[in-house]
Amino acid sequence: MFDHMLEPPRPVRRLEVITGSGGRRRWSADEKARILEEALAPGAIVSEVARRHGMSPQHLFTWRRQAKREAGDHPLAFTPVVVAPDTPQSIPAACREAVIEIVVEGAVIRVPHSVDGATLTTVLQTLKSVR
Repeated sequence: MFDHMLEPPRPVRRLEVITGSGGRRRWSADEKARILEEALAPGAIVSEVARRHGMSPQHLFTWRRQAKREAGDHPLAFTPVVVAPDTPQSIPAACREAVIEIVVEGAVIRVPHSVDGATLTTVLQTLKSVR
């Protein structure tokens, strides 16, 4: 019935044995955050960062996309701190005890050392909702 003759198999020249655990690799939240921070740094090449950590670039691009989606309209960023010389004559007497000054889009909030966390949270949430 079969009139075709199959060629005999060729000898194997190279054989690779893959060891280790198969399946998905698990990343801790700290590892993932560290790798994402490295990949999101200005001038970083995502493919190089991925290879350095033993993962595919597509995997890291997916992490970046998810992180940006979770951040939404409010991406986290560091705000520079400006240290000014102490000039008590220019600060009103009521504000001299302030230890933290927060300036957001023209609004200045001076936080005294005696303020409780709940009050500060309310003030900051109110400021955020007005923006």
